[in-house]
Amino acid sequence: MKKISVFFFSCILSLNLFSQNSEVAKLLLDAVSEKMGAYENMYIQFSQTLINEEAGIQKGDEPPIIGNITLQQEKYNLDYLGNTFIFDGKKMYVINNDEKEVTISDGDIDGDDGFIYPSKLLTFHKEGYTYAMGKLKKIKGKKIQFVTLYPIDSESNIVEVQLAIDTTTKHIYQLIQLGENNSKTTFTITQFESNQNLSDTLFSLNREKYSEKNGYSID
Repeated sequence: MKKISVFFFSCILSLNLFSQNSEVAKLLLDAVSEKMGAYENMYIQFSQTLINEEAGIQKGDEPPIIGNITLQQEKYNLDYLGNTFIFDGKKMYVINNDEKEVTISDGDIDGDDGFIYPSKLLTFHKEGYTYAMGKLKKIKGKKIQFVTLYPIDSESNIVEVQLAIDTTTKHIYQLIQLGENNSKTTFTITQFESNQNLSDTLFSLNREKYSEKNGYSID
């Protein structure tokens, strides 16, 4: 009887510790969203690397993908994978400069493909995840706290996400996404600027520039 009581006490203690750990992780993520979301606008330059052993892609096989995004509330201008994504709050404009095509659609990127886009960096964790505090590491002289996020959806293509947070600035330093096919995608923020003077046209499509006259087609 005594052993059973000790077992149940241990289970309850473990559940309490897990709950406290999860709550601390959530509070940290909320603090990051509040800090970064309070800026009038943000410019983020990032590098992305991919490891996928099943596909034969090892670390260092491919050069990192460099991209950048400017965000202002729900609007953004994203240069990523050779395309420009402009969201004006209502419509999405995807500019493929190689094919000289412009695609216009209603609404934002929904992320149904199981990928966390840079435009969702501050908001993706708010729904659909449980949280746990990870390791505290020192990277390039900075104290970086890792938070591990687990999808609630058992059919998600994402196994887990590790969000690395600068404990001093409360800024996101890195996002590591682990996929069900043993893929590992790492976003690292290499440059961050806030409250910049932005052009009034940054979040709108320049129809003269991307016109048929200049060889572009608009769908």
